Amino acid sequence: MATVAEPNIGATKVPMSLLEPSAYINYQRIEDNLAIVRERLKRPLTMSEKIVYGHLDDPHNQELVRGKSYLKLRPDRVACQDATAQMAILQFMSAGMDTAAVPTTVHCDHLIEAQIGGPKDLERAVNTNREVYDFLATATAKYGLGFWRPGSGIIHQIILENYAFPGGLMIGTDSHTPNAGGLGMVACGVGGADAVDVMAGLPWELKCPKVIGVNLTGKIGGWTTPKDVILKVAGILTVKGGTGAIVEYKGPGVESLSCTGMATICNMGAEIGATTSIFPFNHRMVDYLNATKRGDIAKYAQSFAHNLQADKDADYDQHIEINLSELEPHINGPFTPDLATPISKFKEEVAKNGWPAELKVALIGSCTNSSYEDMSRAASICREAASHGLQTKSKFTVTPGSEQVRATIERDGQIGAFEEVGGLLLANACGPCIGQWDRRDVKKGDANSIITSYNRNFTGRNDANPATHAFVASPDIVTAMAFAGDLGFNPLTDSLTGADGKPFKFSDPSGHELPPTGYDPGQNTYQAPPADRASVQVAVSPTSDRLQLLKPFAPWDGKTPTDLPILIKVKGKCTTDHISAGGPWLKYRGHLENISQNCLIGAINAENGEANKVKNQINGEWGGVPQTGAWYRDNGIKWVVIGDHNYGEGSSREHAALEPRFLGGLAVITRSFARIHETNLKKQGMLALTFVDPEDYEKIQPSDRVDIVGLESFQEGKNLTLVVKHQDGSKEEIALAHSFNAGQIEWFKAGSALNLMAAKAKSGQQ
Repeated sequence: MATVAEPNIGATKVPMSLLEPSAYINYQRIEDNLAIVRERLKRPLTMSEKIVYGHLDDPHNQELVRGKSYLKLRPDRVACQDATAQMAILQFMSAGMDTAAVPTTVHCDHLIEAQIGGPKDLERAVNTNREVYDFLATATAKYGLGFWRPGSGIIHQIILENYAFPGGLMIGTDSHTPNAGGLGMVACGVGGADAVDVMAGLPWELKCPKVIGVNLTGKIGGWTTPKDVILKVAGILTVKGGTGAIVEYKGPGVESLSCTGMATICNMGAEIGATTSIFPFNHRMVDYLNATKRGDIAKYAQSFAHNLQADKDADYDQHIEINLSELEPHINGPFTPDLATPISKFKEEVAKNGWPAELKVALIGSCTNSSYEDMSRAASICREAASHGLQTKSKFTVTPGSEQVRATIERDGQIGAFEEVGGLLLANACGPCIGQWDRRDVKKGDANSIITSYNRNFTGRNDANPATHAFVASPDIVTAMAFAGDLGFNPLTDSLTGADGKPFKFSDPSGHELPPTGYDPGQNTYQAPPADRASVQVAVSPTSDRLQLLKPFAPWDGKTPTDLPILIKVKGKCTTDHISAGGPWLKYRGHLENISQNCLIGAINAENGEANKVKNQINGEWGGVPQTGAWYRDNGIKWVVIGDHNYGEGSSREHAALEPRFLGGLAVITRSFARIHETNLKKQGMLALTFVDPEDYEKIQPSDRVDIVGLESFQEGKNLTLVVKHQDGSKEEIALAHSFNAGQIEWFKAGSALNLMAAKAKSGQQ
């Protein structure tokens, strides 16, 4: 398949999607750009470099140094989920444009709460969120975007089924956008402000990624699944080991992975902080494209295959070797997705750590593991258990990833197999994976264990109960454990007792990679933009508590910030869930003032070891973080946050950056940042700064006042100085690093990237 492209590959016109017949795949741009880049670099390229550099805005003059240069790129498309799309579209409306410059879609998947079961939960969500859905439906129609109505499925599965293609570059306002790497696409999670840039026709800026090579040998089989590959990699790299890098999988072991299995691995690469993850183009991708009626794309990609794999002797910044034939199923957690334990040692770890051994709930599905293959393998386990007269001992829920998957597994009997053993089918949506779960079987604060085939298991994420021990595994392991109701059960070695009193051991799971009789599309849930958009009115009520038009942030006043109080010194892990909680707060994603009431309420205050209790350094009163921040703002006082390592890991949600800005924050100063959050802070006009010496974090007292010196000569690569004033009258100076480039410094001076964009759009019109 590694043939040379035809002399003018652009002469062939192949639409990126069946739903967008006039938007074509641009392999010619990649071919042309790479001719320039190869001449400049004179070295072999990795696959991800080929795709990334193939989308450069200016291949002649762009600096190309991994881990250093800021690339300006031209993505092929943008994808937004409903929780983040609200703010992205509100920002786009402020940018002065009337049509998105690249194909863009909005997907309604985050606002559907799991409670009773699929149809009733969907009906309740449509009624509860009607004004948000009306806003998104009218705004997408107005600005020429594709709209996937509630019930369509999870954004990443819809993208894989309809929009992802080998060699493409996509950004999405959800951290698990890299799912599309399973089809050979460079797909990156971003904040809404980045999406707005691309929708407005500006290049997307990305720090040139390093490349981590993962060489797969052997062949996957038995109870081991693609999910176990990324669970193993997470254990190796940890939640921050992939930061600033693309994880590129390769090697002969790739051939034993299905396309949707590769997507699972790429999806959960978000848990190691990776920019994205990707697999080389292969026949399993061809099979999936054909099954989803995109045979023309498969043929076109085959003619371009030499640019959809790494060059021989390509150089990687780090290398990992995994033998799939020797890989055990893994279970990761609790409380962090990188605590990886092979199943053979898991029972021992449960006992050693005192984790609750009784398994209360087992949950399969989500954007990570809800393919036809996943569902059919899990159903095979259920059928075998049913043949021995068993029902699940734990509660058992199933979340289809899309309406197409749901309709197909209903037709082919998998749903019946789940329900026969006591399974509950949830809506085609994110549900419990992102905290949209009205869980009632345990009280908040009660220690308990759940196991999921999801991707993320931070404290309180699934059910808002900080005492819930959430573990992550493959759908196969999750399903088998549901019948034991016990974390100590190992289906590879242990037996269960059937209704006849006889012991039996599960067979290896089996299932079809793709449906033998093709996919059933189910209900049509897609809304294309109308031909006449001029008369469409965007629905935003001025009295809404869920939607609020944005007002620009104030620009920098040009003065050295002095005597700034510390709103909170955060101790330990602080994810975007801690900074901007999900769950019930999701309903305020389009209302900046209301959602800002959750700002940093989950972060632990180093001063007292408590969450959402900080001291007002002016009047001495103790209060909540957002209330104290707003008090400072309303009294004309800017403030800073002090953070620990990998601050802002997790979801791409830009609200975690918008909220501190709205509440009057000036700077977040940390030992280190997660990539997306650092960029989001910059976009909103906040200073994202790091201690040159991470140990200087220990020198800061929550009662200190600080000056930030050097902003008058703020420039790329030049450190700033933090002057720390202790209560005893002593002072010390601490060096602060930053990763701002010249363009990002202009964002800060203008008050936000959006302010700068709107100003340029206005001047261009005059």
